[in-house]
Amino acid sequence: MHTENADVLIVGGGPAGASTAFQLARQGVRVRVLERSRFPRAKPCAECLSPQASRILHEMGVLSELEPRGALLRGMVVRSPDGTSATGDYAASHGFRAFRDRGLAIRRELLDDVLLRRAREAGARIDERVRISDVLRDARNAVRGVRILASDGSTGELLAPIVVGADGLRSVIARRLGLARTAAWPRRISLVAHYRGVGNVSDYVEMHVERDGFVGIADVGDGVTTVAAVFPERRARDISGDRSGFLDRWLASKPHLAARFSRATHDAHPMAIGPFASHARRAWHPGALLVGDAADFFDPFTGEGIYSALRGGELVSQAIHDALEATSESVASDALRTYDTARRREFGDKWRVERLIGIGVAAPPIVNRTARALRGRKSLADLLVGVTGDFVPAREVLRLGYLARLFVAPIPN
Repeated sequence: MHTENADVLIVGGGPAGASTAFQLARQGVRVRVLERSRFPRAKPCAECLSPQASRILHEMGVLSELEPRGALLRGMVVRSPDGTSATGDYAASHGFRAFRDRGLAIRRELLDDVLLRRAREAGARIDERVRISDVLRDARNAVRGVRILASDGSTGELLAPIVVGADGLRSVIARRLGLARTAAWPRRISLVAHYRGVGNVSDYVEMHVERDGFVGIADVGDGVTTVAAVFPERRARDISGDRSGFLDRWLASKPHLAARFSRATHDAHPMAIGPFASHARRAWHPGALLVGDAADFFDPFTGEGIYSALRGGELVSQAIHDALEATSESVASDALRTYDTARRREFGDKWRVERLIGIGVAAPPIVNRTARALRGRKSLADLLVGVTGDFVPAREVLRLGYLARLFVAPIPN
């Protein structure tokens, strides 16, 4: 079976796919989203959106619906292995302002369902429980569609001028096109769980860096706390036998966390994801593009994933619009190629910050020194948290002066 009733096929209905579908559909592009799950569905994720993500949610018309269903966040608290804590605020005196002065933490089953519904309302066709097994190519190796396996067991081929891989960290589209690349380091895996009854949860995201991993903790509304713990890949076997037990024991082994979790109960069974550090060689191929985690995912510490997915949808939709308007195959390919350039311009400095942080959290002396410097000079903490909040340009914390105050200059008492 061959069918072509779309200008664009989007594989994956998470934030990247929904954002792309919404942006295209409202421009009159015929869009079809192919999603392997049925929504709403849970998703392993730290579930924190940066303040700047609120701009895109607002433009999609869903911010006012989502904010009351989650929790607003003022900033981030980072605790190092030696017990030093530093706090950074989104609303600060550095002169940079986000669309909102607060971040938003919300469960993914709520967020993703609302975003996909909004894409449908804009005119996108949504097909759930459809698996993609391969891409289809023409004689010139350009992608021209996908091979599918439907929930009823039937197979088929769907054709379209452009295919978008928005199918996450283990992207089928990226792998079939030979674009996927997993870095040798750092190799980390994550356990994500929801708890009820966690003590002393505030309106800050908490990042606790330990010698054997790190954990993010945040209120996500309705009395639920999200806990995203990250460990070296070598712990995979220990985790696989009893995820809940492993996570509970690990939290109980940290004195500063044990009391807070002593009466907490699981709201759902923990989910595992990883290893991380995946980065596509490039985010385009003739007839195809990658967006969101399918294109790039380094490490969850900075919590940039959802914003990058939403913003990536804006960037990729512009390239697709230009490609569909092109008068020749070469011009269309040039339009898709510009998306890669736009991505690097948009996210390149942030990727550098992520990699510096990835090195730091693996070395306790570096984290300890950094936390003391951030605590001693709150302006440094506010800038760094603003970068993670996607409204302070990442170059601000890559400047030699900033790095010198962080790693070299004497720390104020």
